[in-house]
Amino acid sequence: MSPSADAAAPASTSGPTLAPLIAAQLNYLLSHSKLPFQVWFPSIPPLPRLTLPLPSHGVRLQVEQIWSGCRNDRYADRFTLAIPFCLDYVHWDFLYNALYPKVAPDVVFGPDDEGFQPLVDYAEAGNGDKSCLSHWNCRDPGGLLALVEELRDLYIEYQKKRVGEVDDARLAFELSTVLSKEGIEVCMVPPTDKPDEVKFAVPLLDLDYAKLVQGCPWRSPQKIHLQVIFPISRRVNTIPSAPRLKLMSTPDLKSLFSVEDVKLPPWLNGMCLAEYLPSLEENLKVQIVEASASIGSRRRFIEALGLSFGRPLEADPIFCRRATVLCISGVFTFLVHFAIPLQFPKQQPVLVLQSSQHCNVKGIPIMSPPINDYPWSPRWDPAEMVERIYDFLTDECQNFKKFCSDAITQQK
Repeated sequence: MSPSADAAAPASTSGPTLAPLIAAQLNYLLSHSKLPFQVWFPSIPPLPRLTLPLPSHGVRLQVEQIWSGCRNDRYADRFTLAIPFCLDYVHWDFLYNALYPKVAPDVVFGPDDEGFQPLVDYAEAGNGDKSCLSHWNCRDPGGLLALVEELRDLYIEYQKKRVGEVDDARLAFELSTVLSKEGIEVCMVPPTDKPDEVKFAVPLLDLDYAKLVQGCPWRSPQKIHLQVIFPISRRVNTIPSAPRLKLMSTPDLKSLFSVEDVKLPPWLNGMCLAEYLPSLEENLKVQIVEASASIGSRRRFIEALGLSFGRPLEADPIFCRRATVLCISGVFTFLVHFAIPLQFPKQQPVLVLQSSQHCNVKGIPIMSPPINDYPWSPRWDPAEMVERIYDFLTDECQNFKKFCSDAITQQK
């Protein structure tokens, strides 16, 4: 499992289909993996035209490329997987042989991981018989899944070992005090022009967020992590500089709570993660409970829309982040879209008007720019908030009607 000369250059993504036995294993991996996958970094290139069916609930692993390593390219037999690790991705090539699809794949790891030789480490530890490769069954669709999970677990330990070998007293102390926290991952930051750094990915708050939201549609667990990047200091008797801190969350959680709006506690001189995490988690927990309670405020606002506008045409019934009402002024009919922020009522909804009678040259209904300069006070009750918006739109709809007419005129 090391860089192989047999690794052919990836061909076009419109090449041959995967050999059936290989396709079955890859499809099973995509469908059944329960690894703690993260999707904070959407920088991975779009999926190529895959030649196997994808699971209906979405892809858990990113398949970057599929190609053939044989001259007889009736079947593709190798692919690159982007495997989430430490709030980023590692990219590994899995090399099967279409002429011998019953043989287990070889794996090519990243260029910065020449020291990662899991089979050698297993053999030296006397655990070779525990590897899934020791009893590989090509007709077991879960073989690739077991291999990826095994390699990822070994890679976590490999990175911990690398970080533990760094000659930095502060890092040694951090490792000894926080690595016992379940789910934490550490790694050396790939070399760049910057000084050497070590990254910690620390899971926060063991909460079932779905239970905070009635009727929550989330199928997968939602997570919040703290990314901590420590600069490596090899100088003795120097004051360690503060690490770079950043909160990250799974995308679905942003419907309830935005980590970008959280102000992190300051990192004091001499502080360590074991001291920093308790206050951060307590602060986060309070804000998440408040975010859950704010759903009720947004729901009451949406319900109040019916008093002035009539029953909304559509609304978000779970997180209460949006609603649309139909309005009529004389013969002019238009829609009003409400985008309700998480910070409601401190922040007012953003309105967008959409004509039901005017379209651009592409047949798309004409819409207004976002509007948030109408009268507002977070101290008003929902009925008064809606009434003030209604009064504002009574005049604003005439400006919007003229805006639509001018847009139509310019198209002629």
